[in-house]
Amino acid sequence: MKIPVYEPSLSGNERKYVLDCLDSNWISSKGDYINRFEKSFSEKIGVKYSASVCNGTAALHLSMLALGIGPGDEVLVPTLTYVASVNAIKYVGAIPVFVDSDPLTWQIDCHDIKKKLGGKTKAILVVHLYGHPCDMDQIVDISKIHDLYVIEDCAEAFGSYYKGKHVGGFGDIATFSFFGNKTITTGEGGMVVTNDKTLHARTMRYKGQGLAEHRQYWHDLIGYNYRMTNICAAIGLAQMEQCDSFLVDKRRVYDWYRANLIDLPLRVFGEVGSVVSSFWMVNILLDDYTLRDELRDYLELHEIETRPLFFPVHTMPIYGDRFQRHPVAEDIASRGISLPSFPALREKDMQYICNNIKAYFSK
Repeated sequence: MKIPVYEPSLSGNERKYVLDCLDSNWISSKGDYINRFEKSFSEKIGVKYSASVCNGTAALHLSMLALGIGPGDEVLVPTLTYVASVNAIKYVGAIPVFVDSDPLTWQIDCHDIKKKLGGKTKAILVVHLYGHPCDMDQIVDISKIHDLYVIEDCAEAFGSYYKGKHVGGFGDIATFSFFGNKTITTGEGGMVVTNDKTLHARTMRYKGQGLAEHRQYWHDLIGYNYRMTNICAAIGLAQMEQCDSFLVDKRRVYDWYRANLIDLPLRVFGEVGSVVSSFWMVNILLDDYTLRDELRDYLELHEIETRPLFFPVHTMPIYGDRFQRHPVAEDIASRGISLPSFPALREKDMQYICNNIKAYFSK
């Protein structure tokens, strides 16, 4: 049986809560589970307001709309990220300005941020890549000096902490994803969080077709149908009830790989600085980039699924209108592999994975 790179854990109250939705007929974007999920999420990560949405990309789009980012504005964004982070900038007509990665943390490079600042810079979109927090002290300081918004893309970072504080509460607004391969899942889903009452109110209006707050069927701005269903929220609430055990198990998976993939020409990516990573994906960085695809093919032959790291977005044709070099991001992406990383991964399967990696390098 093939070992997948990720699979969700649905062993709690997911079925019970979904059946409750069906029995009650509350299956669309209204229902008690919406409020319960949002409240539970806010309490867990320590923010005032959470707005559930249909997916993480919609959450990113809403964050741009809520902040009023639009045509001509420049948004600094790491090039080493999933493409949705950058696409959301384009959705509102703004201009993504790519920033290189820090070689130790793999996160957006604060030194390069300073180099890329310009007269049209409106915001910094930081991505807590693979669950490792960015250097939020430096980023917040830069934003205050230059009067910029900070958006946190926490799609991969539920359960990640920077200096004891959960990510998502440092910037003006933050987004999460609950896709099937995320630490907690609703199948498809996302969340927009903030400590600002006005930004939350704007998010709620934009996600609900621009409906006026106190007048039924009166729409005073062009909005979107980005609402989460009560069924998805029911799954999300059940996932929240188990989230602490998920995070413990994900660290167990990371610890196993770190302890068993030693004395090999690779490095298991860990934590740098005063952070706690969610270890959304456990990644290895090969010493020799030419071996990455060959190792992945070898593991595939042995029924082990892996993923390459994200390709830097500036290298993709849709964003390749001008030549750019971001050498650190390009180097990391060329040498990195994501290993099976889900909470229920068994010790015997991890042993099998590690044995096959060792066998590849010894052949």
